[in-house]
Amino acid sequence: MVNYRLMITAELENLTKLQPDGGCDNPTFSYYFKMKCGNCGELTKKETYVSLNEVVPMGKGTAHLVQKCKFCGRDGNVTMISGKGSALTQELSESGKYAPMMQFDCRGYEPVEFVFGTGWEAESIAGTKFKDIDLSEGEFSEYDEKGECPVMISNLRATFDVVK
Repeated sequence: MVNYRLMITAELENLTKLQPDGGCDNPTFSYYFKMKCGNCGELTKKETYVSLNEVVPMGKGTAHLVQKCKFCGRDGNVTMISGKGSALTQELSESGKYAPMMQFDCRGYEPVEFVFGTGWEAESIAGTKFKDIDLSEGEFSEYDEKGECPVMISNLRATFDVVK
């Protein structure tokens, strides 16, 4: 059993925070990433997703994802651990630091290559909320009428840190 914490950072222009719509523990938000088999090292060709509202029963409990490696046939599972995430703030962004989004208990698999998609929210320095942001192109830009300034998210980066 190894726990991985998804960490993200980005350049935020005139924005105070970035997070999944409704927060990091939003049960309907889907986290997309590729996985590497812990047995044979095979990398999944397509992204896999997990969300808190999708639970799969297992022998002695539940997981948010149960999957069999297409190469070696070994089973693996991923369980999300809520309550460990927080928004990427302007302060973290400016200092080049990463913010924790979600923690995953992975058995038989290792998460790699997080994929930014839809369903993100950000707040401007004027307090304007931008909802359902699509980050699949790697950036977002808009004009904040209330604050009378452009807002932008760019240079998105993500990593998975091993958590003891």
